[in-house]
Amino acid sequence: MQTAEASITQKLTAEEILSDYRIAWESRQASLTGRKEVFMGKAKFGIFGDGKEVAQLAMAKFFRDGDFRSGYYRDQTFMFAIGELTLQQYFAQLYAHTDVEAEPSTAGRAMNGHFGTRSLDEEGNWKNLTEQKNSSSDISPTAAQMPRLVGLAYASKLYRQNEGLQNLKNFSVNGNEVAFGTIGNASTSEGMFFEAINAGGVLQVPMLVSVWDDAYGISVPAEYQTTKGSISEILAGFQRTSQDGQGYEIFKVKGWDYAALCETYEAAVRVCREQHVPVLVHVEELTQPQGHSTSGSHERYKSKERLEWEADYDCLKKMREWILSSDIASAEQLDQIEAEAKETVKSARGEAWNAFASAIKADHEEALHLLDNLAAASEHITEVATITEELRKTTNPIRSDAVRAVRKALRYVRDENNQAKRELVGWLEQAMGENADRFNSYLYSQSEEAALQIEEVKAEFDENSPVVDGREVLQACFDAMLERDPRVFAIGEDVGFIGDVNQAFAGLQEKHGELRVTDTGIRECTIIGQGIGAALRGLRPITEIQYLDYLLYAIQILSDDVACLQYRTKGGQKAPLIVRTRGHRLEGIWHSGSPIGMILNSIRGMHVLVPRDMTQAAGFYNTLLKADEPALVIECLNGYRLKERIPNNIGEFTVPLGKPETLREGTDITIVTYGSMCRIVLEAARQLEEFGISAEVIDVQTLLPFDVDHVITDSIRKTNRVLFADEDVPGGASAYMMQQVVDEQGAWRWLDSKPQCLSAQPHRPAYSSDGDYFSKPNPEDVFETVYEIMHEADPKAFPTIY
Repeated sequence: MQTAEASITQKLTAEEILSDYRIAWESRQASLTGRKEVFMGKAKFGIFGDGKEVAQLAMAKFFRDGDFRSGYYRDQTFMFAIGELTLQQYFAQLYAHTDVEAEPSTAGRAMNGHFGTRSLDEEGNWKNLTEQKNSSSDISPTAAQMPRLVGLAYASKLYRQNEGLQNLKNFSVNGNEVAFGTIGNASTSEGMFFEAINAGGVLQVPMLVSVWDDAYGISVPAEYQTTKGSISEILAGFQRTSQDGQGYEIFKVKGWDYAALCETYEAAVRVCREQHVPVLVHVEELTQPQGHSTSGSHERYKSKERLEWEADYDCLKKMREWILSSDIASAEQLDQIEAEAKETVKSARGEAWNAFASAIKADHEEALHLLDNLAAASEHITEVATITEELRKTTNPIRSDAVRAVRKALRYVRDENNQAKRELVGWLEQAMGENADRFNSYLYSQSEEAALQIEEVKAEFDENSPVVDGREVLQACFDAMLERDPRVFAIGEDVGFIGDVNQAFAGLQEKHGELRVTDTGIRECTIIGQGIGAALRGLRPITEIQYLDYLLYAIQILSDDVACLQYRTKGGQKAPLIVRTRGHRLEGIWHSGSPIGMILNSIRGMHVLVPRDMTQAAGFYNTLLKADEPALVIECLNGYRLKERIPNNIGEFTVPLGKPETLREGTDITIVTYGSMCRIVLEAARQLEEFGISAEVIDVQTLLPFDVDHVITDSIRKTNRVLFADEDVPGGASAYMMQQVVDEQGAWRWLDSKPQCLSAQPHRPAYSSDGDYFSKPNPEDVFETVYEIMHEADPKAFPTIY
């Protein structure tokens, strides 16, 4: 463990030091002013980086073009210092300004303190990331920035060591880029932190982790958070013991010591960048002058002695003392800098507020004008005028104020027909469309590479197409992907040496090398994070979660990070990650899960693909590799040794997303299903036919997106009955499919019988073949459910079985 000695005055000019002092003071004033804006009602919430300014200045000095940050919501000073955040943008985010030019990090979609740079141009194409300083888009869940950090650093390793990537000049310069991570001391208690630290050490990647240690996690002091009260002490075992050994370099430094901080980061970054050795910088004795956020006051839980210590050791106060004692500037010069910082922040706040308010003012005033016209023309003048006057009195109006008023007013004139009403309806329609773009766009890609834009290429077969195990179809597909695109790599537990537990990567590590097909430890969360970070840097990872049941270890990262990435940046960043897993039918509580409802409800923003066989899965992988969106592919666990034919164009054919396939034509009832249930349902349909019931079987193929052309409703128009069958618990994916078809597609109008769902029992499946039979739907269940529907429709033709 290293402790830096200060000699910074020999390296920095007075001008550079005073420039840093100015940035620090502007950042502090931004925090103070931001808090006031919240309490004045001009912003909803505030969380600030006060007390961390000096450490972030030091770190920023060594952050270069091409580097990436994966941080947390107190890094405002760092973002100011690297030139990727202006004071006006800072306040625009506080006010939730929805203009991406005014607030480029999130376009007003995330609360303040959530920073990110724009990796994509307006068409969704990659910029040259080596010519800008990069920040991956922040998320609030504590320590959730850590898995992604592993991937950002891992990309540098691949760019340096994989010769096939040398021509990707817009993403890396020989892997010289460092991934800078920041985290609060309390958040190091999270499992994601420890998993990421371990992964970074195993991988030996240029990952520099700074722990901002202010001794608290909201109200909970360090002794309740960390063994020994020190993260660097308990991680001391990660310290490498020789210059060429495995492990970390670990530094400790005081957060108020500007000189030592600069020396520390200079040494830390050099090791990271040149040697690709991960580094931990434990920044101690930081303060948090305003407490955790605007939700409370730290005076409630900090002792008088602690508060007095924080006042004495405030990093700005200590930096001022150091500057004065080193004769770098006079007290008068520093006073002037501080006064100018206050005025600069005041001006930026005013400009940001005026820009935010003026963007709303025009709509607000037009709505008032149109409401006045409606009142004058309406028989309900009193009601409309009252609504209008309430809107006119609104202080600091927001967009929803005018929309809410207009919608209320239109209720009263629902039976009127005049020009004033038509104009108001037109205003509302336009406002709702504009606000849909402001608040609801970019859940998925809107570029030309969006998955739904990828052209279908049919699989080609002939009499010579070999019949093989399903796993061999995937093996051929992955081989072709690795052969044609050097950006593709696959990682996961057992993926490398043995070629995954079901052999779809068998022999591919030997053929393509360990950098392309790689084993990992048992660490689902950071397997996904490793993929996210690499995808953010232009690579095309396939990350494997060995079994679908284990996706729960990674679902938080999928949900909070990659699934909402395009949305929370309004198209500013993308991570086209392919997550491969296997599930559905097998045996046992933890190896045959189908928690599809959970998945569907938690990872909107990713595609969820549920191929019934390995040929369909291969087509999906080919489609996804051409697209720029993340997706989860769930292969059928019991399908790897079932026989299939390998398409002649195994590396080129594509299966479109959102397009169900009719597996069997029928006239009496439509059965909607997917995955391993397709074989169950097809067998039941064969048995039903013996009893005079013609079932149409539809495989939805993808759940997100779902049946974009309403193929299922077209089927129901013919059959007038529908059953939704799947292996999830009751109310899970079957209920989702019913909602999509009956509600969203409006299929209810064509139904002559109640739509029904058939799902698994409300528990995990029991072990053994009997456990499977009595836990999940079987052909007899499908048969009897359909038969009962037909009995209700025609009891004479279909008398009860029991």
